[in-house]
Amino acid sequence: MSDQQDARLAELEAQVHALKAELLQAQKVASVGMLATSITHEFNNILMTVINYAKMGMRHKDAATRDKSFDKILAAGHRASKITTGMLSYAKRQADRRETTDLISLLDDVLVLVEKDLQMHRVRLETRYEHRPLSNVNASQIQQVVLNLIVNARQAMATGGTLIIGVRANTEEGFGEITVRDTGCGIPAEQLKEIFKPYFSTKTLDAQGQGGTGLGLALAREVMESHGGRIRVESAPGRGTAFTLKLPLAGVTQPVVSVAVPLPIPTPVA
Repeated sequence: MSDQQDARLAELEAQVHALKAELLQAQKVASVGMLATSITHEFNNILMTVINYAKMGMRHKDAATRDKSFDKILAAGHRASKITTGMLSYAKRQADRRETTDLISLLDDVLVLVEKDLQMHRVRLETRYEHRPLSNVNASQIQQVVLNLIVNARQAMATGGTLIIGVRANTEEGFGEITVRDTGCGIPAEQLKEIFKPYFSTKTLDAQGQGGTGLGLALAREVMESHGGRIRVESAPGRGTAFTLKLPLAGVTQPVVSVAVPLPIPTPVA
């Protein structure tokens, strides 16, 4: 191969790399847009809490009522801060810079964004954290993979269900593991072989034009492999689906108490 051909090949590889980065960013923006309604609804609830308790504190002069009002306003402010921190962490555009990251903290920034969306679709969230593994990752890219898996799981539970997010350290294999498990419709065996291929999808576009592009899982696999990790799936029709993200461990892993944190399922409106 000539020097000119070598240069052209390098140029094309750089263009492909840049286009993949743009595609990842476009998918990220689309994910934020998908959650915009539920996040806006949550902020409205927070603002109403602040307004109502501020009014109560102004009407009542006794110290106990005012202290309660301030406590509620402060709690609402902290909740709003968590949401904006999670949104900024997820939405910012990072170069391919990697840092040693606590996988539970990485997940928490994503979960705060999806809590309201899951509630609105009657999906109960449970977290099962066995360890606090550290991994050298581009946090924004891994968060994007996790968010895509969560949205897929929610869409697979059309009438509601349970979403289980697990974290553990697999020290024998040298991986920190994030599991996203749903109780949805499951995926037939013949489709499982195809789901990581570009443009293959088990879904069709919904009324909002969401889903069905077939790029999410293909990009997820590329991100995981670029981190020296893996993505695995287990599924069966009628028994739900579990995706496991495996990321190389970095540093000491601390055990944590496994706590299930369910979200209440709202009463359906007639």
